[in-house]
Amino acid sequence: MAEPSRFLLFTRRLEALGARYMVTGSVAAIAYSAPRFTYDIDLVAVLDRAQITRLPEFFPEAEFYLPPLEAIVAEMREPRGHFNIIHHETSFKADIYLAAGDPLHTWALARARSLHVSGERFVVAPPEYVIVRKLEFYREGGSEKHLRDIRSMLDASPDAIDRGELERMIAERGLQGAWDKARDIKR
Repeated sequence: MAEPSRFLLFTRRLEALGARYMVTGSVAAIAYSAPRFTYDIDLVAVLDRAQITRLPEFFPEAEFYLPPLEAIVAEMREPRGHFNIIHHETSFKADIYLAAGDPLHTWALARARSLHVSGERFVVAPPEYVIVRKLEFYREGGSEKHLRDIRSMLDASPDAIDRGELERMIAERGLQGAWDKARDIKR
């Protein structure tokens, strides 16, 4: 896993900006399972135009690559809109996915959980969301790392997962085949 200070580079700035966000992807999977190395952090964020305009204050050009603000605003219109922020010194990257009307994002943001790392708060997506997204990514790309992350989460945090809600979302999205594969993986 990346050292916590690397992903805090991004979450503490989103906190200071007052943006609603949640950590997802591999960092969220790690929060519910075992540590492993990752090269980036995935974040879902709710950003309005005023917050987007202020991003350069929180991610200054001397420290971060930030795309042009017009490009970020354009991504707000996309159903799967996203952009990257890269920390120059470490090359650690944040993939920011804009919540923009995605019902699963809305559901997860309402159920996101606050955790603390190195004395700082960060918000992590609920495990059901992380599992469903990883199943979708597996279905789209076939990478078994997503299935291994899910298996690890199931083994390490079974009590944190609402199995009824998870099963409902899996059925709703037609992910049963991928779900069966994830549960069958041996650790």
